[in-house]
Amino acid sequence: MGSSDTPKTISDPVRMTAQRISIFPLTGAIIFPSMQLPLHIFEPRYRDLVSDSLARDRKIGMIQPKGQGNQPPLFTVGCLARIQDVEAMDDGRYNIILEGVQRFSVIKELDVATSFRQVEAELWDEDEMGETLSLAERASIEIESRRFAESQGYNVDWAAVSQLDDYSLVNAIAQIAPFDFAAKQALLEARGLSDRADTIVQLMQFFGRHSGSDDRVTLQ
Repeated sequence: MGSSDTPKTISDPVRMTAQRISIFPLTGAIIFPSMQLPLHIFEPRYRDLVSDSLARDRKIGMIQPKGQGNQPPLFTVGCLARIQDVEAMDDGRYNIILEGVQRFSVIKELDVATSFRQVEAELWDEDEMGETLSLAERASIEIESRRFAESQGYNVDWAAVSQLDDYSLVNAIAQIAPFDFAAKQALLEARGLSDRADTIVQLMQFFGRHSGSDDRVTLQ
């Protein structure tokens, strides 16, 4: 028997064992490990997803779809998150706060009987929380963030922003900035804090040059 018959896996040097993940495909919504994301859950299948998650391990996989419709294809990379807080409403809706756990790479979508979708995926070995930006990188992202906020008319507590560590600053901007889904996905998939910070700066500079148009910030 030849050794060439090995099973195909995602060619990623940072890999763990595969696991089943129940997913919430949502355009424009990304989350990073240790960051938070509030969500209002009203669609029946995602109420089912939250109910199932609360009965098991409280975990949900956030991932962006590539299109519209009931069963659009998915991007390859998402992030596993844990339901940190939940408010259950009388009509079956939920308000939840997710906390990111680990990014993952989808191996395949599973054929399931549940109303919500599930995938087999490999979790990333996350190590960015110990990373820091250089003084120049930190200054650059803060300067561009101020310009961006001013151009959009946002009121920002810059004293509080200056107290954020590099990891929280970069990933909070990546999550909340009004970039399009392709740009958001590029930020989610970026390897390393410096690369993500640099991409954010480029997107904000691009947005500043196009602030008079209706186009969303895009990498396409």
